[in-house]
Amino acid sequence: MKYFFLIAAFNAFFFSVLLFQKKLKALHDKILIFWLAFLGLYTGVYGLFSNELFTRFPILSASFISLLLLHGPFLYFYISSLVDSPNKFRTKDLLHFTPFLLFNLYLIIVSFLPMVSERISLNHVASELEPPLSFQLFLILVVLSGPVYFLLSIRLFKSLDIHIFNNFSRAEDINLDWLRKLVYIFGSVWTLLMVVASIHHVFHLFSWIFCTDGISLSLSIFIILIGYYGLKQKELFSFPEKESFILEQKPEKYSGSRLKESEARLYLEKLNSFIGKEKPYLNPDLNLPQLAKEVDIPSHYLSQVINENIGLNFFDFINRQRVEDVKSKITDPQYNNFSILGIAFESGFNSKSAFNRVFKNITRLTPSEYKKSRSV
Repeated sequence: MKYFFLIAAFNAFFFSVLLFQKKLKALHDKILIFWLAFLGLYTGVYGLFSNELFTRFPILSASFISLLLLHGPFLYFYISSLVDSPNKFRTKDLLHFTPFLLFNLYLIIVSFLPMVSERISLNHVASELEPPLSFQLFLILVVLSGPVYFLLSIRLFKSLDIHIFNNFSRAEDINLDWLRKLVYIFGSVWTLLMVVASIHHVFHLFSWIFCTDGISLSLSIFIILIGYYGLKQKELFSFPEKESFILEQKPEKYSGSRLKESEARLYLEKLNSFIGKEKPYLNPDLNLPQLAKEVDIPSHYLSQVINENIGLNFFDFINRQRVEDVKSKITDPQYNNFSILGIAFESGFNSKSAFNRVFKNITRLTPSEYKKSRSV
């Protein structure tokens, strides 16, 4: 097991070096560099010194466990940098590190109080003394930190979905499916391991090394996966117009808009005319700012017109146009030699799975079923 942890540590440092060598590093790349270096240091130290650390140095081992409070914030900041595209850290972001700092400040203070420090132990099978209540409260923070940050990360994914539906006409390559799956799986495993550690702490069941080995093993697997996929991850949103990000889907989100009803009708006519003549939806990479520029309508007003006057988000609006284009071409003799998928690509779709899903959601029929119904 020791060698597996050392291999994982090597992989973490290796991936961080590869990321460091990227010429154009986005904020999420920089966060991942520090995160991987931190993970490499954590698993490496655990692999080399875990036996001595947890048996001979109780205060230092508690400080080592406090490092688990940093994994959640790193995950949250990484996803946030991809979803919200901030340019830099904000001062309030430092609050996420407060529990870690307080825990270690507490350990420094109690290290000068022998009556308290001698009661601090993580391995309760070997300890006969009841840990201080204050120490147990910090351990509860460690246990809760992971699940809390996984829930916060899931909320960020919901924000990402809103970004996609309001700004893009496709979801492939920008939906972070690899990271979603990793968060769900790792979050479940991490929570389970924390439950096991809590059972050990309260009921003195299981061995402490079983708990720590499980946590470090899951981190090792996590390192390999996030290092590999994170190295290939590109920046999702690079719009010059920050206003194009619509973070809410509630009707009242436009309550402060200056767009008059008469202007909205004119914009709608202009949009429909442009769609009918120029067919911009044939571009599989079409996004809201690009369409706004082509039709000469401010992006925030274009989003409002599509949402309020048409009753759809940008994703559904464009893909409905593509589906109608597919339906017309299926019955067009000019496309008799085209497969259904070929017609889909001609109409602006760029993947079979996305086409089949969107087409069935809109028509309630699969593309094959629709074609068969039209040939009867």
